[in-house]
Amino acid sequence: MTLSPFDHPLMSGLLGDEEAARHFSVEAEIAAMLTFERALAEAQAESGVIPHEAEAAIVMALASFRPDTAKLRAGVARDGVAVPELVRQIKTAVGEPHGQWVHFGATSQDVIDTALMLRLKPVVEHLGLLLTENIVRFASLEEQFGKKALMAMTRMQPAIPIQVSDRVRPWQAPLQRHQLRLTEQSGRLLVVQFGGAAGTLEKLGDKAELVRAALAARLGLADAPQWHSQRDALADFAGWLSLVTGSIGKFGQDMALMAQAGTDIALSGGGSSSAMPHKQNPVKAEALVALARFNATQLSGMHQALVHEQERSGAAWTLEWLLLPQMVVATAAALRLAAELAGQIESLGH
Repeated sequence: MTLSPFDHPLMSGLLGDEEAARHFSVEAEIAAMLTFERALAEAQAESGVIPHEAEAAIVMALASFRPDTAKLRAGVARDGVAVPELVRQIKTAVGEPHGQWVHFGATSQDVIDTALMLRLKPVVEHLGLLLTENIVRFASLEEQFGKKALMAMTRMQPAIPIQVSDRVRPWQAPLQRHQLRLTEQSGRLLVVQFGGAAGTLEKLGDKAELVRAALAARLGLADAPQWHSQRDALADFAGWLSLVTGSIGKFGQDMALMAQAGTDIALSGGGSSSAMPHKQNPVKAEALVALARFNATQLSGMHQALVHEQERSGAAWTLEWLLLPQMVVATAAALRLAAELAGQIESLGH
């Protein structure tokens, strides 16, 4: 057993996805937080909130800044998040008289949530490409084998003769709908978070919206009012992740059942058995079913994380950190495995 199979040195070979996982590394998170702090200083100087000399000092300091991660770790243990200690270190690096303008008007949640959006942006693109690859793979299967015969199975019992295309299309069609869902969701998901202490940006006065819009533009995110305690876009995205793995899991379940029958399908590259060398276990198909069930289980936790107290919740926020990264990597892994498995089909039908 392991704390997380998604970055385990051994199990990640099956259940991991390096491209998705690297956006949840500590290096990626710190880089995104520093990107936020730089863009904030630039947006505030542009809007006349902080002096241009302070902006220049902050930008110059951040160009060579390397945080003390041991102190960040201690800061998380003390403060619950790394941002207070990170900001302290940046202010020290900037020095006086300009250090006072670092992180001006922002709060820790602004940094962490926006840093998450900066990392989810390439993740969403990666997931979209993997989704497209699977759609293309299924189209190829239909083109190759679509007119061959299969026996339909309803309630696990033989029903009536069908064609392979009748089984392949239900694998492909949900993925095409998930493509549309992802495009529609991304506009709500990939937005800046900037609300200050209690969501009011009180330190910025009548320039609050101007700064927020400038910050979003510099970060390549959409502008939106603060969403400190409004987590529906993230829960919606988690729902999308579970839908995708659920649809891919149906493909995996069908593949395992056809492999069990032994006559409907021929696969290359099955898994071997230590006790029975003659076997080719449908390892990837089984993993798809497990990943679907994993995400379905985690989704309930993401819905629990919708419940924030008043203007902000530390508990619900922490729960998101425990769940969302693993759901993302599970989805990327499922899409990767499904594409590989579809490519291993040598014959399908009769």
